[in-house]
Amino acid sequence: MWNIPNLLTSFRILLIPVFLVFFYLPIKEAQFIAACIFVLAAITDGLDGYFARKLNQHTKFGEFLDPVADKIMVAAALIVVVEYYQTFWITIPALIIISRELIISALREWMAEVGKRDAVAVSSLGKIKTTAQMIALTGLLWDANLFVKTTATVALYTAAVLTLWSMQVYLMSAWSELTAENNTN
Repeated sequence: MWNIPNLLTSFRILLIPVFLVFFYLPIKEAQFIAACIFVLAAITDGLDGYFARKLNQHTKFGEFLDPVADKIMVAAALIVVVEYYQTFWITIPALIIISRELIISALREWMAEVGKRDAVAVSSLGKIKTTAQMIALTGLLWDANLFVKTTATVALYTAAVLTLWSMQVYLMSAWSELTAENNTN
């Protein structure tokens, strides 16, 4: 169970409170350090998948924990960013992203219960969406200057559009199961 990918995923979870503490520290570099911690977490996300494939260290524990770690880190960053900026043009895409994660998590759980989990497996569109999210959140956390903030905001809206698109793809893949009549009565 405690192989390299699972250790990296667990480390990512441990980074969440560290990220939050640094973001709220009353020091000049707090946001930059928090953004760097967020980037480190994103890097561990890529590395755990790489090592799982390269070293053939796939585990059920890792399959469970990896998406949970990702969603908690992204949700924590989105909540911090919404609180920091306190404006609807940050809140709306953040709400879209969080809502999609809840919907797709519930869909995946339900599809797994009916034995159709592969119909809603992670796609390349989901990976592109995640990359846009990481760029957006890093820039918004850092808030270095107007260029970084503007670029990050554009990336956040890009991530929100990709979020809706990928949600549509997943829902369409599962639609026949979702709308099938229950004939067991």
